[in-house]
Amino acid sequence: MNERVIRADGVEIATQSFGDPAQPPILLIMGGMASMLWWPEEFCRRLAAQGRFVIRYDQRDSGLSTKYPPGRPGYGYDDAVDDVFRVLDGYAITAAHVAGFSQGGMVGQGAAVKHPERVLSLTAISTSPIGMDWSSLPQSGKAWLEHMALDVDWSDRTEAVAYLVEDARLVAGTASEFDEAGMRAFIEKDFDRSGGYLSATNHSVLFEIGEPWRSRFRELRAPLLVIHGTADPIFPIGHGLALCQAIAGARLVRLEGGGHELHPSHYDTIIAEMTRHTAR
Repeated sequence: MNERVIRADGVEIATQSFGDPAQPPILLIMGGMASMLWWPEEFCRRLAAQGRFVIRYDQRDSGLSTKYPPGRPGYGYDDAVDDVFRVLDGYAITAAHVAGFSQGGMVGQGAAVKHPERVLSLTAISTSPIGMDWSSLPQSGKAWLEHMALDVDWSDRTEAVAYLVEDARLVAGTASEFDEAGMRAFIEKDFDRSGGYLSATNHSVLFEIGEPWRSRFRELRAPLLVIHGTADPIFPIGHGLALCQAIAGARLVRLEGGGHELHPSHYDTIIAEMTRHTAR
């Protein structure tokens, strides 16, 4: 694993890469309030072992990338899309395969629309189409929505970690037992590396996707692979189906019992499908 900080346009973006730079590149975009560590290192190494050059990065206000005052993010969805290309430029990569999880999948859709010549393919995992009225799609689970409505003191490490452990439990799938101890240890590590989660709440601005993007959504021409858990309580699988049906030639892979997560029990399937998809 190699680390690199991309500095461009007054922004610092922390990145890590795995594998041989001579191999086809895959850029991984993680979801809201999540650093790049939520693309597990084991997953990245195994994907790289399939003959891919894998890059993951901290979106702004996560991990070691540029942070802004809580409630005052100095960026929006458009900037998150442009950060995709800032990272690629930092690695001198003209075009890459892109994979996004959850909100990262929405950023990936925007990137594929804005610069189709630079996005060789798109893998959208546990996400939703940016070009649709979400009120027409299946709603998130009640328990998770109630949890999201709780007030959290993000400056309190104990409280923040406990909240996110419970969040992870609520969004976990039904196919495997939830590893509470392992998740707690991971979140504590992520919290400490990030210097806390105060600024991560700014990621709510990334869901403010303007009309120009929604209108251009069906311009997406990159080969599209949609991977979605059948037990996802944040974006029920109807979101993945809608995305797949909206884009000609898209392919859907269902993760039976999968939640809103990258669970080790599904690594084999996800990596095999991504390897196949990026072999075009």
